[in-house]
Amino acid sequence: MTQAPSPQLERLIAGYRRFRTTGWTPNRERWASLREGQQPDVMVIACSDSRVDPAQIFDVDPGEIFVVRNVAAMVPPFETSPGLHGVSAALEFAVQVLKVREIVVLGHGMCGGCRAALTRELHGTAPGEGGFIASWIALLDEAREPIAAQYGTEGREAERAMEQAGVRVSLANLRSFACVRRGEREGSLRLTGAFFAISDGVLHLLDEASGAFLPAA
Repeated sequence: MTQAPSPQLERLIAGYRRFRTTGWTPNRERWASLREGQQPDVMVIACSDSRVDPAQIFDVDPGEIFVVRNVAAMVPPFETSPGLHGVSAALEFAVQVLKVREIVVLGHGMCGGCRAALTRELHGTAPGEGGFIASWIALLDEAREPIAAQYGTEGREAERAMEQAGVRVSLANLRSFACVRRGEREGSLRLTGAFFAISDGVLHLLDEASGAFLPAA
């Protein structure tokens, strides 16, 4: 007996039908050009948060950006320890195979992962019960200390500082990869830090010289 779709799946299917009518059919030429492969020149590393879809924020067409999303938009440092390195594999593919020319690390306001890193509310929990998240956001432990010392561990000021620090940490970790350093050195690759404020919809770009996030022009 075939199981009826859930209300959640029905909503997705309804969206698919709209997409077929308003997104796919009018752009058949674009989709046909993507049939044999992709050639994006930008990689975006963003949070899995449902409110911050990079394709929507940057209003791009299919095939324009290569996207990796995870909790808090984090990039782990280069390492060769045993395990599955999903972000590192995607980075290798983007830089060495697709040869993207820009990598954007997109942090955002009201990020639950960054808040958890700040409060350490998942510290000591078991894998499957919050421990996987805790291990992942431990990437922010070093950045957390000066923020907690200056702002404490609660309130929007501390959370915003943690969210923007996460972008800086990911940029630093990107540069631990030889292929990224080589691309920057040769001028074939550029890294950009960005921050999207959910509260007002404003995109900010990181000025690495000053360390400040400034509204995009």
